[in-house]
Amino acid sequence: MARLDPDWAITEIDKFLNVTAQVHPDMGPGVFYFGTVMRGPGTDAAASAHVIEQILDRVLPGWQRDRPAKDKEYRWLRDQASRAKGALQRSAELAEKLGDNAPDMDAANLHPWAWENGKSYWNTGHYHQAVMQAAIRINAETQAKLGRMDVSETDLFNQAFSLDAPKPGAPRLRLAADDGSKTYENLHRGARTFAEGLYAAIRNPGMHVPEPSAGGAEQLALEQLAAFSLLARWVEQASVDTA
Repeated sequence: MARLDPDWAITEIDKFLNVTAQVHPDMGPGVFYFGTVMRGPGTDAAASAHVIEQILDRVLPGWQRDRPAKDKEYRWLRDQASRAKGALQRSAELAEKLGDNAPDMDAANLHPWAWENGKSYWNTGHYHQAVMQAAIRINAETQAKLGRMDVSETDLFNQAFSLDAPKPGAPRLRLAADDGSKTYENLHRGARTFAEGLYAAIRNPGMHVPEPSAGGAEQLALEQLAAFSLLARWVEQASVDTA
């Protein structure tokens, strides 16, 4: 997925702030109006708000958590849009001044199997549920690729990356051609144990709930999503070896 264009996003935010600004209407000579009205028509404001919500999903994850049921005159959404504009305008400066300028990880650039099903949960602050959706999706995609609906999760990946020869009804996933080397063995043994660890330690009930004391639920969930994303890439890139 392409990265967000900050200049475009700022322009769209400015359009939204302009069309939803409260102004005193010009009623003509001798006519007075007490109060303010929105500068632009409601249809324009609604169309612009739709775009702004997509931008906020990328710039301010979790922004919808405290969203009011009714946002009269788009006041709350305007505040969030202004926050996003500030973040976009000063992101480079903040990274340099407040941190070690380490690379950022954008969840939207993870493998689609690890992100697409759970992004709506992520954007509303339900990080744990987003990770669970990634685990479910990758399991389903692997089952479909191998035609194995009889096994799932840990058992599925243990069989998929097994170094044993494929059997009828039990194909294997191959990340490289078998050249008889230790590298070939290590590659598949590592993928098998990596997948087993993800489903045993994260997906397995009772083991995957993020602990805020361990660095924050959002950060831990992002690291978990990244791990599942790597597994998804391996599964997608692997060839299927059948009996």
